[in-house]
Amino acid sequence: MRAVLPVVTVVAAIFALWYAGAVWLNAPWARDQAARAGVELTLPELVSATWSQERPRLPAPHQVAEEFWKSTAGTRLSSKRNLLYHAWVTLAATLTGFALGTGLGILLAVGIVHDRTMNASVMPWVIASQTIPILAIAPMIIVVLNSVGVTGLLPKAIISMYLSFFPVVVGMVKGFRSPDAMLLDQMRTWSASRSQTFRKLRWPASLPYLFPSLKVAVAASLVGAIIGELPTGAVAGLGARMLSGSYYGQTVQIWSALVMAAILAAALVAVIGLAERAAGRAMGGRA
Repeated sequence: MRAVLPVVTVVAAIFALWYAGAVWLNAPWARDQAARAGVELTLPELVSATWSQERPRLPAPHQVAEEFWKSTAGTRLSSKRNLLYHAWVTLAATLTGFALGTGLGILLAVGIVHDRTMNASVMPWVIASQTIPILAIAPMIIVVLNSVGVTGLLPKAIISMYLSFFPVVVGMVKGFRSPDAMLLDQMRTWSASRSQTFRKLRWPASLPYLFPSLKVAVAASLVGAIIGELPTGAVAGLGARMLSGSYYGQTVQIWSALVMAAILAAALVAVIGLAERAAGRAMGGRA
């Protein structure tokens, strides 16, 4: 109970601020409509009006919940209007980009740790790559790939990879360098090769750094997949759902897509957490 109470308190505070924000932002429209009708709204009527607008500036939580339910359980699963269909499209690009980014990040980390030249030349570029706003380069990536006939899933996956490889590189470099100098000297005393030292010492020592990096990377990959859907004019995916809601002023639709993205991110992070526990148990830990 003591562990649940702080979480419930924070969630309740967020919902209270959300409802208050909906009243504040939607009140001008409600007052304007009432003035045109020649009536004056009481406080309860104003609150009710701000929480029930068709196209509010900030939809109330119950409006988002109703739209979310209507777009999932209230729509056929095979329909392209179903939010789960759009979530699946985004998930495919997310997982592809996440796999590519994880592989690239681990390979770069191995090279950086084992080669001084690569450490001095590649690592600064890895860091500098994250200073470029993804919103600036995403359209260029899409245009360049489209010009050579690459369309569909791959351009979005590449954008996801661009965002997801960085935390893996940083985390794994730190993980591969985490063994004590005494342990490395001991491996040399046993005449262990570089590959043996990597497999028997560096890789196991890096696992506590790997999974936190993967949790950050998978969330970044989801963001990249959604961003990749925006400049393509895609008709499917959570990014496309948000874009169409923006075109037609359907803020409730935008927020329901955001909620689905948050649920998707939480599920992916939870799966990596389960893998982390399984790896901990396999290595003799208590997790």
